[in-house]
Amino acid sequence: MTELELYNTWCDNAVDDDDLQTELKSIKDDSDAINDRFYRDLEFGTGGLRGVIGAGTNRMNIYTVRRATQGFADYLNQEYSEPSVAVSYDSRIKSDVFAKAAAEVLAANGIRVHIYSELMPTPMLSFAVRRLSCQGGIMVTASHNPAKYNGYKVYGDDGCQITLRGAEIILEKINSLDMFSGVKTSSFEEEISKGTISYIGQEVIDDFYKNVLAQGINTELCASSGLKVVYTPLNGTGNKPVRTILSKIGISDVTIVPEQEMPDGNFTTCPYPNPEIREALELGLKKCEEVRPDLLLATDPDCDRVGIAVPAEDGSYVLFSGNEVGAMLLEYICTQRIAKGTMPENPIAVKTIVTTDIVYSIAKEYGVEVIDVLTGFKFIGEQIGFLEEKGEESRYIFGFEESYGYLAGSYVRDKDAVVASMLICEMAAYYRTQGITLLQARENMYKKYGVFYHTLHSFTFEGESGMNKMNDIMTELRNNPPTEIGGLKVVKFEDYQTGISRDIAAGTETKLTLPKSNVLAFFLEDGAKAIVRPSGTEPKIKTYFTAKAPTHEECVELEAKLAADFTKVMK
Repeated sequence: MTELELYNTWCDNAVDDDDLQTELKSIKDDSDAINDRFYRDLEFGTGGLRGVIGAGTNRMNIYTVRRATQGFADYLNQEYSEPSVAVSYDSRIKSDVFAKAAAEVLAANGIRVHIYSELMPTPMLSFAVRRLSCQGGIMVTASHNPAKYNGYKVYGDDGCQITLRGAEIILEKINSLDMFSGVKTSSFEEEISKGTISYIGQEVIDDFYKNVLAQGINTELCASSGLKVVYTPLNGTGNKPVRTILSKIGISDVTIVPEQEMPDGNFTTCPYPNPEIREALELGLKKCEEVRPDLLLATDPDCDRVGIAVPAEDGSYVLFSGNEVGAMLLEYICTQRIAKGTMPENPIAVKTIVTTDIVYSIAKEYGVEVIDVLTGFKFIGEQIGFLEEKGEESRYIFGFEESYGYLAGSYVRDKDAVVASMLICEMAAYYRTQGITLLQARENMYKKYGVFYHTLHSFTFEGESGMNKMNDIMTELRNNPPTEIGGLKVVKFEDYQTGISRDIAAGTETKLTLPKSNVLAFFLEDGAKAIVRPSGTEPKIKTYFTAKAPTHEECVELEAKLAADFTKVMK
């Protein structure tokens, strides 16, 4: 069907949501608006769905959610005899509506549904899948995207986001379904009364907290450390869980940023609720000027990422990158577990390919094996699963990615800002008892291993023309890779789509062992690096730069040259 035909079909059939009818009527004579909403189906990727909330096949609404869920239900009923699914949702606009819509479709297909009675973080969804022996999970969230977005993450029976194989099968089934006539649905309240849908009990929540607390190493120091914290959940799901866990370890001096305390999908105080960017932390930093804490914590709306800021000598507050926090946590865990005698034999740390290379130096210092995986925390969770199959999950001590996602312990298979917040506070409390600030601890790390400086630049390409432009750029970089970036020669080029690693100097090629992915890596002289990949959830190309030098200033200067060269390519 043409975009206009699809539009007319939706006008006739999308009658279960008054907001959608209002929107459809408002664009009746706007061909561009109609085209944007109907030129494609909202893409079901390896993580699920993510898009702007609204009417149309290219939007997040109850119909695209129902259709995706029907495909998921068909997959589950094909793979399992009596499947069950855990469902959770965050504070975003219509998250509760979409979660209930998904539950109604699952129940109509004979699938048992366990749903939280209120909004809960992503890690608590991953936990519920495993704790309740479910065959799948759904988390309604758009993570850290702006308020106009929502999304839908799909999980497998291992508590990880769905595998590549599973996603392909689900997509095939979704594509075979008519948006309206091909979907079974039911009444949420009726299914609750029948027991097909049930609420997840407090015992599961308490068990999650128990598992988080088990990852502590020096938690007994927290209560007497005098650590002072400012915390902002950025109007998301972290408010209750993070405050609960900090209270349990004795961190009592916690000031909440009042404007960002309660759930609010409009995110009026931080239009981009992402703890990776300074703008989202402005109110938290303002509160720090008043309270003067040792630490600012900020979790994103679905509480799987956490960002921090710490005081500097001049009274300002310095933001740490995800790479820095992850590296510091890894070293803290290594030193303290060795000191406590709890370090397992042959310990393993897992990181993504775009995460800091300082991990190799830290791991070498403490005899830790490093496993590199593709971007996406599910690949870290997958590695924990491989260890579990061999009865060796205790070897896993830590995993993280540069985008502020961390996990200690194997109780969940996704990044967890609840345990990360606990460990960050514990680390800060420990160093405080040693007379060391987190800023000093970071400098000590760089003195020991050298300065690694990492940046992420995102280039946005909206709409159909933008998608085509993204494809053209990746094709050109793949077929005609640069020989020099920022004045440094490219010494190795890796294409994860073709699975080829090319050593430029030696003129040799080897096969990569990781799964195929649309990622290009350029290894430069002196340990510098540039990695390029399209986002799997947003209309963006992301470029990750690594600069390594004796000083921070030299790193910044080099990174600017690398970024300038790639900015030319993205235009």
